[in-house]
Amino acid sequence: MTTNAPANDLDTPAPRKAGISRDDLLAAALALIGPHRSVSTLSLREVAREAGIAPNSFYRQFRDMDELTVALIERAGLSLRTIIGQARQRAAGSDRGVVRLSVETFMEQLRADDRLMHVLLREGTAGSDAYKQAVDRQLGYFEDELQLDLIRLAAADNGAVLLEPALAAKAITRLIFAMGGTALDLPPTRDEELIEQMSHMIRMIITGARTLAGHPPRN
Repeated sequence: MTTNAPANDLDTPAPRKAGISRDDLLAAALALIGPHRSVSTLSLREVAREAGIAPNSFYRQFRDMDELTVALIERAGLSLRTIIGQARQRAAGSDRGVVRLSVETFMEQLRADDRLMHVLLREGTAGSDAYKQAVDRQLGYFEDELQLDLIRLAAADNGAVLLEPALAAKAITRLIFAMGGTALDLPPTRDEELIEQMSHMIRMIITGARTLAGHPPRN
């Protein structure tokens, strides 16, 4: 007598949903990616299957996978900017300082299985031109906000200024995201070392920008 083996989960269609939202599709895409798989490797059919819809239903919310991925990148950038902004506010009452606390917050999000972070860190190098441009826009937003912070923090130190604060903000942002991408491939046991390195590098950039402007930090 023979028995039927259980169907493979991959071969069993997910229950179809009556309706689908953009958020549902974004969540489905995030569920499929991780440290070793980027959005650029996903197919429309995979995302539709994860969301529990027919592939044609995908087009009610997005033109194609490129549009979905850009939406993910935009959401990732907004989420991280909000979190880092909150860290900067907390730094006012912390003896660790804004640099250290911001870097720690960045690394905490990276290790918290925050797949939005993986989107930002991976798609800027592994994705299509559209993805890279979307990531670059998000980095530009980080740079704009950081530039204002650098100017404010310098001015609070006896009216100091920085040489080309926009360039300093760009150097810091690109440094953090490049090292964040490296951290994804390293074990968490290396985090403290990376945090220390990033914090020192950021301070070196700030000190250099202020010194070149004739206003070196007092400590």
